[in-house]
Amino acid sequence: MTLLLRGLIAAALVGVATGRPPAALAQHRPAPPQTLHGLPLVFHDDFGGGAARWEATDPDAWMVVPEHHNPVFFLYQASHYVPPVRSPVNLAFVRDLWVSDFVMDVRVKSTSRSYDHRDMVFAYGWQSPSRFYYTHIAPDADENDPHAHSIFRVHDAPRVSIATERRRNGPWRDRTYHTVRIVRDTQAGTITVYFDDLTAPIMTATDTTFTWGRLGVGSFDDTGMIDAVTVWGRTVEPPSTP
Repeated sequence: MTLLLRGLIAAALVGVATGRPPAALAQHRPAPPQTLHGLPLVFHDDFGGGAARWEATDPDAWMVVPEHHNPVFFLYQASHYVPPVRSPVNLAFVRDLWVSDFVMDVRVKSTSRSYDHRDMVFAYGWQSPSRFYYTHIAPDADENDPHAHSIFRVHDAPRVSIATERRRNGPWRDRTYHTVRIVRDTQAGTITVYFDDLTAPIMTATDTTFTWGRLGVGSFDDTGMIDAVTVWGRTVEPPSTP
């Protein structure tokens, strides 16, 4: 364990004990717009109130920690969780939010070592542990790699890449937050992914297998920090059984 990690964990102990970060971490941030792409704001979390709005595959792998007097949601170790099929292990989902069409913005930083599959993951259309989509962003991966840097579908079987287009837009930069935006249009079936440049997508796919579900963040193999998550979308009531 690095000295930085030890320091972050020690500084966060009071927040973990109460489920909230220290009061001194509260910061004023501009409020997100009430609508985006014709969709209403349905969720925003900058972790000033801790992680109560999140449900993780392994809660012990996550904590809210202070970073430069700013609370962030830290995936700091591997999760003790075995999915039913080959798919991401380290995930945290927004509680009590199910959407069809949506725009999700995530301000995220990778804290892992640099290697080809260095990744962060963004889940959506989640209906069960074996039925959902996710975007795996690993900008250093080979562009033709079927297991990295793509849009994946998990449908009662190991994940399958479904991206029709994908490109790189620079690597994960150390000690740097990036903005990831995912746009889902269920009527058209489109999934569009942006990385920093919100005018030019890095991935696209078209699929209508899952037209509603939960949203989540995390990583397949690595660690990272989530500074803020914002969602504009159409909320739905899930059926009693997916």
